[in-house]
Amino acid sequence: MKKINNYYLPLFFVAILFLAGSCKKDLGSSGSLYTPTNADVTATATLTELQQGRTLYSNNCGSCHGLYMPEDYTPVQWKSVLNSMAPRTGMSASQVLLVTKYVSKGK
Repeated sequence: MKKINNYYLPLFFVAILFLAGSCKKDLGSSGSLYTPTNADVTATATLTELQQGRTLYSNNCGSCHGLYMPEDYTPVQWKSVLNSMAPRTGMSASQVLLVTKYVSKGK
């Protein structure tokens, strides 16, 4: 069996640490996300829809990366973000609509 050079060992550990760090999912916490209330209900979004959207957002989007606050983007920007990211989640069109309503705060 061939002996591994000692200078490969630190390189191996750095690579492992890098890979482990890139898998960190808890960059955002659903606990700090806005929670819809009756005051958030609009003509296009019920309280139930907003609550379902929050759950879907937290479970689907938060499973891969940190969660952004709804106010971090405008409703138009959210629509663009969700259109590009939704295919990766496996969510149905109706589920994506619920997430859109949530992050757009019913607008």
